[in-house]
Amino acid sequence: MPLSLLIVEDEAAIRDLLDFTFSRAGYEVITADTAEQALRLLKDQIPNLAIIDWMLPGMSGLDLTHLLRGDALTSNLPIIMLTARGDEPDKLQSFANGVDDYITKPFSPKELLARTKALLRRTSDMQENRLSIAGIEVDLATYQVSLDNQPIEIGATEYRLLTLLMRNPDRVFTRDNLIDKIWGQNTAIETRTVDVHILRLRKLLKPHNLQDLIHTVRGIGYRFSNRKA
Repeated sequence: MPLSLLIVEDEAAIRDLLDFTFSRAGYEVITADTAEQALRLLKDQIPNLAIIDWMLPGMSGLDLTHLLRGDALTSNLPIIMLTARGDEPDKLQSFANGVDDYITKPFSPKELLARTKALLRRTSDMQENRLSIAGIEVDLATYQVSLDNQPIEIGATEYRLLTLLMRNPDRVFTRDNLIDKIWGQNTAIETRTVDVHILRLRKLLKPHNLQDLIHTVRGIGYRFSNRKA
């Protein structure tokens, strides 16, 4: 499965250039022209790396980076900031907000490609790429889930729920916690929606008798544990 990139750039010519450059290099490219659109896309797929323009209409790229760093599911997402602002204070501000690398316009597509490859190598060495508990395995690099060594098809929301719960075994999440972390703060999602997606996740686990790993904490929410409830 190819590595995926999210490119957030409002200038169509630059966005198309990056799409062409990285697609030709073998990457799966996802594009957005606003931060708001990028956030919607991230609900369906978490890429291996994001290239974000600082000066976006609406929410800025810097504010988007700050949001991503505050979300448990994207806190380790490698980010390259792309901008015409090349002064040292701007660079320091971007790094302070969680940017991993910084490149100024105009830029060489070959240099950006090389920096992307280097950052992916660096972060893949630093991050744990696999979760494994009680027969459930998640490959965080390819977003593949296997149950008893058998790959399964899983929806984006169920994947995000499963990885969040597996990263935090025995931690109790309230429904409001899960809404904030999976759908984002200030999202008009009813708590019943959480129950629906937990039910779907349990149905995926049931053929392998793994559904009881997700415990209902009555009146509070859910936790993932291989201990008996």
